[in-house]
Amino acid sequence: MHGTNAIADLLRAGLADADTAWSLGTFGAAAVFRRSRDESATPLEDGRLGVVTPRGGVGLKLPDATTAFAYETALGENWSHAVALCLPCGFENGEIRPAVTELGPDDEALRSTDRDGILFDLGFGLRSCAPCLRTRDPGALATLRGACGTPGLDPQDPRLAAIPPGALTLVFTGPLGRIEVAGDAGAGGPRAHVVASVLRLGRSHAATAPIPAGFVPHAYMQPPHPCKDAANAPTEFDVARHDAFQTLLARWGDPELFALKKHCLGRGERPHRMPDRWTRSVEKVARLQSDKLRASFPQPSGLAEDHDGALPVVSGNEALS
Repeated sequence: MHGTNAIADLLRAGLADADTAWSLGTFGAAAVFRRSRDESATPLEDGRLGVVTPRGGVGLKLPDATTAFAYETALGENWSHAVALCLPCGFENGEIRPAVTELGPDDEALRSTDRDGILFDLGFGLRSCAPCLRTRDPGALATLRGACGTPGLDPQDPRLAAIPPGALTLVFTGPLGRIEVAGDAGAGGPRAHVVASVLRLGRSHAATAPIPAGFVPHAYMQPPHPCKDAANAPTEFDVARHDAFQTLLARWGDPELFALKKHCLGRGERPHRMPDRWTRSVEKVARLQSDKLRASFPQPSGLAEDHDGALPVVSGNEALS
């Protein structure tokens, strides 16, 4: 288990990279913060780990029980990757409110100039996060106060449609901090969603994510992907991005699954672990990545598959050596 100082260093490195995205919430309700390389970004000055931009921001805190877990999952003919920030089961987001509730001035707003805005819990009664709206606009205040006491006010509710987007800020709070999304953030920037049909499933995370038993992910760091851009459009394979995440995976991932991946790439013995959905996903990711690596690096002649079908791949990545 890594300490919070090491996790803080990991997050600082991610925050310094404009291509790293962040998400906070639960399965079916989450906010995502991302920024462009040419967008002004200011580090937080109140002790929280985070940055703010004109379109939103992220502010993270690390309780002592926080752990980080890096993983990859197969996704069709591609793969996804992330570092999940987890807490033991039982950590909750303070008071759970099943109806729209006025909370008063937002004393924890990422910018001090926003702390006079009034925060409203949207009343979804979630244990791991609270979707909220903040405003100081008189019309928006009247609308939100009129909705107090009703359950689950969707940010797309018609009652909010007449409010100018710039008058509202979506705020997702949780045990690990918050993400703020300006109502007029526009395409390609921070965003948030609440999907009631998915929330009813009662899951804390997607079934494809190999989160360790006994832990719940509350936030994610999503380093830049080697094959996709911020809009999930395919790109030319970026070896440096690939290698960077393999280094994270070696330090922060499941040791057995990483050993299996190395084996699939012809680097070491197969670990003694019974096949399951996670091992099958790792094997598929390894095959997909080996194809990309072979196309990027000339492979020595004369390599032969071993008895498990593993073919050594020369990539220069020390983590996979």
